[in-house]
Amino acid sequence: MTTGIMLAGIGLIFVALLIVIAALALSPRGEVGVNRSIAVLEALTSAPKELKTELDVPFGDRVLVPLLGRAQGLGRKLTPADANERIHEKLELAGNPRGWTADRVSAGKVVCFFAALMVSLVIALVLGMPFLPTLGFVVVASLAGYMAPNMYLYQKAYDRSATMQRALPDAIDLLTISVESGLGFDAAVAQVARNTDGPLADEFARMLQEMQIGRGRTDALRSMADRTNLPDLKAFVSAMAQADAFGIPVGQVLRVQSSEIRVKRRQWAEEQAQKVPVKILVPLIFCILPCLFIAVLGPAGITIFDNFRGRF
Repeated sequence: MTTGIMLAGIGLIFVALLIVIAALALSPRGEVGVNRSIAVLEALTSAPKELKTELDVPFGDRVLVPLLGRAQGLGRKLTPADANERIHEKLELAGNPRGWTADRVSAGKVVCFFAALMVSLVIALVLGMPFLPTLGFVVVASLAGYMAPNMYLYQKAYDRSATMQRALPDAIDLLTISVESGLGFDAAVAQVARNTDGPLADEFARMLQEMQIGRGRTDALRSMADRTNLPDLKAFVSAMAQADAFGIPVGQVLRVQSSEIRVKRRQWAEEQAQKVPVKILVPLIFCILPCLFIAVLGPAGITIFDNFRGRF
């Protein structure tokens, strides 16, 4: 009984949130919207045919774009004031995917919320679920839809960080070879950005562009470290900033950093190798050993069963 009352209370809170969202989305704009609609109707009735043909825009421009703008406005109302800064940080970590902005992420949350709500309701009605399971399923699905853009950005940032982590030792080695062969640090960075691919090369190219527009080397390096969440890259940037501040030869610092990153990479490989026995234990117990027991002991068990059945 207590569980049912609690679920009913959660459902009422969820319905209240839906009412608030609908009120914000359907809030009237006063006489301005009415006057604008009347003006548009008068213009359509009195405009010549040439102007009317220009108003025959595609469905996406007529419906989807205003719907997305409405969702963006609703997303701004529902998100806190500092949410845009956090979204910008997530976008930077994810590499700023094409077409993704803070407003579009907020609008995507609203669209995914209502889409998951409608889909979950349809699924629950088709399956004929009772009220309380339907309520819990709809709430969980709606929250998952609301968090879907954040999960997508998190996955993009994770994949980008893993790619940069794998490319970092080779990039530092190339920097070291270029500097020791006589190139300056800026020219060596240009070689890395030109001769390598991936997000790390893009970050080095962006750092060069910032330096070309007048930003200092240390500030450009720290900005590159802030756009990522790799501890090894942050340590490399810190070492280069200290070398630039104290006048330490860049080649020597790069040689030390290259050696350290190689040692860390070897330690990471050994750590992953040590995790293999633990990770393989579960499939070994629940998948491999039962099949092995069936294959080895199955015929003996069948023979024993037949012998005992003949005696009794």
